[in-house]
Order: sequence, then C-alpha cells, then structure tokens
Amino acid sequence: MREPEDVLRRYRTIAVVGLSSETWRPSYEVARYLQAQGYRIIPVNPNETEVLGERAYASLRDVPEPIEIVDVFRRPEFVGPVVDDAIAVGAMVVWMQDKVINEEAAAKGRAVGLTVIMDRCTARGHRAMVARGG
Repeated sequence: MREPEDVLRRYRTIAVVGLSSETWRPSYEVARYLQAQGYRIIPVNPNETEVLGERAYASLRDVPEPIEIVDVFRRPEFVGPVVDDAIAVGAMVVWMQDKVINEEAAAKGRAVGLTVIMDRCTARGHRAMVARGG
C-alpha cells in the first residue's frame, strides 16, 4: 500500500480523536474538510457531545460502529493509549497529525498489523491525492 494516499482511497470511516467543536482548531478544520469530501467522521472527545453534526464519543471503545482510520489530534505523550484503543476496536490505520510523533506507539501498532502514519496531515494528504488525479 502506498501511504498515505492509498489509505485515503481505500478507507472512508475516520474516528477523529481530539476533535473539537472550536472552529478555529486544526482538528475541526481538517475534519470539516474530510467530511465535505465524503468521509464519515466520528468525533472522539470526552469534552464534546456533538461536532460537525455527528455524535461525539468519549473514547474509541465507545464507538458502536466499525472504525477504519483513527486520526489523532493529541500530544505525542497521549498517543499510546489511543493506539491501544485502536487495536482493541479493530481499526486498520492510525494516522498521527502534524508534529504528533510517538515511535513506541507506532511500533506497537505496526507489530499487530496496523498501518501507521506519523507527522502528516490527512487533509493535506487528501489534497495531494486529488491534485495527482486520485
């Protein structure tokens, strides 16, 4: 699989961990863009009840539907438990946003077969894919 474009072509359901209803936050802007491109966005944030018209969940383990991509907007030191939850719910991909780098969590995810992308923006990845005709 040619990452990250292949991930964005193949999977359509994205749980956004750390998604905020604050419109000025990068998590909101990225999720709003991806939703507009047809992706199913599932907000995951214990401090929210609804974001972008979608019910928010306190954790990945609370989401009652299959998750393909876990898009992480959390500081690097908080990524380990997110990867544990991604593994537990059977996600296919953990995608850590810009400046979110946690090699230990990435290695743990890869060891069980997750595709792991670090320090990349999903929205920029999608725009690049579209620009290349994808």
